[in-house]
Amino acid sequence: MGYNVEESRILIDAKLLWFFVRCWIHLEVSMIPHEEQRTVKWFLIIFYIIFISYDFFYYYLLPFFSIVKDRSMGFPSNFWYLTYIVLILLIPILIYLNKTNKISLIKYVFIITYMVTVFIVDVFTYYGGRQTYTNGNVVEIFLILSLPLFLDKRFFWIVSIGLIAKYVLMGIISNTSIVVLVSVFIIVLSTFSFILLVRFQGYVRAISTSYDNQIQGIVKGVIATLELKDPYTRGHSERVASYALLLAKEIGILSKDEQKSFYYACLLHDVGKVHIPDQILMKPGKLTSEEFEIIKTHPVVGEEAVKDVEGLTDSICVIRSHHERWDGKGYPDKLVGDDIPLLARIAAIADAFDAMTSSRSYRAAMPVEEAYKRILEGKGSQFDPNLVEEFKKAFPSWVNFHKSYPWVKNTENNKEVLL
Repeated sequence: MGYNVEESRILIDAKLLWFFVRCWIHLEVSMIPHEEQRTVKWFLIIFYIIFISYDFFYYYLLPFFSIVKDRSMGFPSNFWYLTYIVLILLIPILIYLNKTNKISLIKYVFIITYMVTVFIVDVFTYYGGRQTYTNGNVVEIFLILSLPLFLDKRFFWIVSIGLIAKYVLMGIISNTSIVVLVSVFIIVLSTFSFILLVRFQGYVRAISTSYDNQIQGIVKGVIATLELKDPYTRGHSERVASYALLLAKEIGILSKDEQKSFYYACLLHDVGKVHIPDQILMKPGKLTSEEFEIIKTHPVVGEEAVKDVEGLTDSICVIRSHHERWDGKGYPDKLVGDDIPLLARIAAIADAFDAMTSSRSYRAAMPVEEAYKRILEGKGSQFDPNLVEEFKKAFPSWVNFHKSYPWVKNTENNKEVLL
């Protein structure tokens, strides 16, 4: 039996919404690393240009054209070339870090190496006051003023404190007080840079929050469109995602970014049901074995739909494996025990709990206390025994969420559903 016009429209709307959500999630997860990579690349290029140009001008061109012939000019140290050697040797290391997608490490490796090298060269040159301390490079001004671009307070403090410490220590080592003025100048610049950093971070947080809300709205739009096919499952995906996230937080295994990816994957765990015919999905009675085999295809279909979305890569197992069982009797792959991805095991408990505590076309909702007992009874057979113990700890928060969820009565059949 084919789809009627209304069902076809719903299916088309679902596919269009899913196309847009894939685009939005792809943009969210791919633009940030790309922008950081581009920022680091241009920072390094400009750094090398300023560093080399300044030394060339100050220690070579300026002495050559200076009318003050008795003035001591030129490179102040026989060790000046060591800094250049180290900076040149750093290039292949930075390229390797870039190719291995360790973008965030590049700036730390580069700056720490630079500051340590310059400090060592200065110690060899000025120790004991053998010369008047005149070293330094205008690139350090660029370095301080560019710090807000990285939106990284830890990096800011490493650079700022590192530069100030370098000049203070060199003042002690070289027995000169001129570094006091330099240190004050760096503090002033750092203060200005810090203000910009805080403002930039505020703007980024506001944009990120708005962006997350839009993406979450689109994902929920996809789910809401799919759930138009089955009124009894409205809100199911949102509740499963919330339960699963509460349990994951109880365990403490995910970072904030990983929590976001996991939440989206849980929202989309049943997205493959878009290909299940309505007469099977909404059947009030028991499914035949042939119909159940069709139902069992939705995890694989769902995984195929989202496999190219980079932001879900680490959590895509939720979509494929949330119907696997600890004893190996689940589907689609009949995985056993720890072979089932941990995130999928978490989602399985959340999915089962919500299935029991919400109404379906063939039965009324079960009390949360009864669902709790059923989960405990499934320990070691359907569910991961260790996760069931964690579920006990998270259960009060699940109950609070269930009570606060906007349930309403369906006056036609007196069952709890979400309008």
